[in-house]
Order: sequence, then C-alpha cells, then structure tokens
Amino acid sequence: MPQPLRPFRFGVNMLAPAPADEWRAKCRRAEELGYDVITVADHLGMPAPFPALVAAAEATERPRLGTFVLNAGFWNPALLAREVATTDALTGGRLELGLGTGYVQAEHETAGLPWGSPRERVDHLRHTVEELDRLLGSEEQQPQAVQKPRVPLLIGAKGDRMLRLTAEHADIAAFTGARTNPSGGLEPLTAEELDERVATYRRFAAGRTEPAEINLLIQIVIVTDDRGAAIQEWLPRIPQLTEQQVLDLPIVLVGTLEQIVERVRAQRERYGISYLTVLEPNMEAFAPVVEALSGE
Repeated sequence: MPQPLRPFRFGVNMLAPAPADEWRAKCRRAEELGYDVITVADHLGMPAPFPALVAAAEATERPRLGTFVLNAGFWNPALLAREVATTDALTGGRLELGLGTGYVQAEHETAGLPWGSPRERVDHLRHTVEELDRLLGSEEQQPQAVQKPRVPLLIGAKGDRMLRLTAEHADIAAFTGARTNPSGGLEPLTAEELDERVATYRRFAAGRTEPAEINLLIQIVIVTDDRGAAIQEWLPRIPQLTEQQVLDLPIVLVGTLEQIVERVRAQRERYGISYLTVLEPNMEAFAPVVEALSGE
C-alpha cells in the first residue's frame, strides 16, 4: 500500500565560515526565505558544527538546527553525547542530529585519525548510534544528557549495511544521490539507481511502526528558461552522462520555477522525498520553490 505523502520541509546546508555578525545575518536570511532547517556540515575548513548551530539558534526563532552530517570517525560517542545534549538545550530543543560514516580520507589523515575500511567505518557508526541511544536515553547512565523528547536522528546512507542501520534507527533517511568512486570523489546516481536504493531502504524498513522522513541533498539549482544552456558548465564534470541524463538526475533542479516545482512534487510521488536540502550557494535561487511549496 502506498504511504501517505508527507508535507514538504526544506533545509539549507551552510558551508562558508563567517564572522559572528555575518553568520547570524545569513541564518536570519534563511529564516526569512522560509527554510525549515538550517544545517552545518562536518568538514575541515568549514564551520565547527555545534557552536555554529548555537549561534544560528540565537539569531533565529523558527528553523530547526541540524548537523548535515557529522563524520562519525571524528567523534567519540561519549563526548558526542555531551555535545548533543548541550547543543539541544542551548537551541531550545531545536536540534536534529545527522550522522554519517564520512567519505573524505584526506580529512582523517589531516586530523591524525584512523580511516579504516568501509566495514570498519559502518561498524563505528553503528556503535556511535547505539551508544548515543544509551547515553542520551538513560538518566542512570548520564543524567545531564537525558533528552526528552529524543533528538531526531538523520542518517546519511547509500550502501546496504548503512540503509539497514538507517531503517533500524533513523527518524530521517537521507540520500546523497551520489556514490563514492574509486578516486574518492562523488559521482551521481541516476533516477533509476536512486529508485533501487530507496526500494532497498523500504524493504529493510518494512517492519517500522512509523515511516521515516526521506531527505535528498540537491547539488544544482538553476532557475532558467534554457535548461540545456544552463547545464553546459557541469557536463565536463560528469563526462559519462549525456546532457539529458544530467538534467534528469534527482540531485539536479534546472528549469523555470514552474518546472522545478513540478519536478519536486514528482520526486515526492516517485521516491517519497519530502525533505529537500540545498547547499548554501543555492539558498537564494531555491527560495521561490520553498515559497511555492511550503506547507504543501
């Protein structure tokens, strides 16, 4: 039986460090534009997630604040539980915790942290999730970190083991719409490949009492009357795909405002994706879509 469609939610992932006044100003701008969630990534050279989210909370009233996503290999679970508890308290209960395995080996090497095999990284993430459940849910274990209600958990996943973990634990299942290639970079999933990944997740999640929200990270947003011309600069970066195949990628939203709005609706129908996150450089371009679909 088809699952009922969830209302849309829209997030913006802030990437660029900024002085305090500028940081607060752009978070206020995200709120003005109607974004439901302000998130921060976890990469070296970008803002440190938890203090950045506390500052975002001080500057805004409505949006939730999220990590998108924490690199689990950077974190000790007990120390992370303390960060989560404190940040949720200081943001007035607006925190959403996003976790992933991490995919940039060079960042681990720069930080002097072990990289590990894919299996080891997934094992560490599972351990982190289970320890957070224990530490944040048990007054006996860590009274200062008790979370009531539970901080919503988002897990970014692609492979089968990660999708199974997501099905078991996450309130939000986040799809990057890309895979890691042998050189360590990301290459996009086609619409059909994303179909298969979402179907695999749904198979693992079949026994859930409450379906998870489905999130997709959008990489390209261009409002234009000439879709072909707008996508030309991106074609050399994805040489294995034709122009039309690039335009059809789930992580690409290019066209008139009306075309993009209809495409977002169609992807919710096809995949169940109701929560879309855009990157900071696309915040203004995507705002008319947020306005058109907010609350739908």
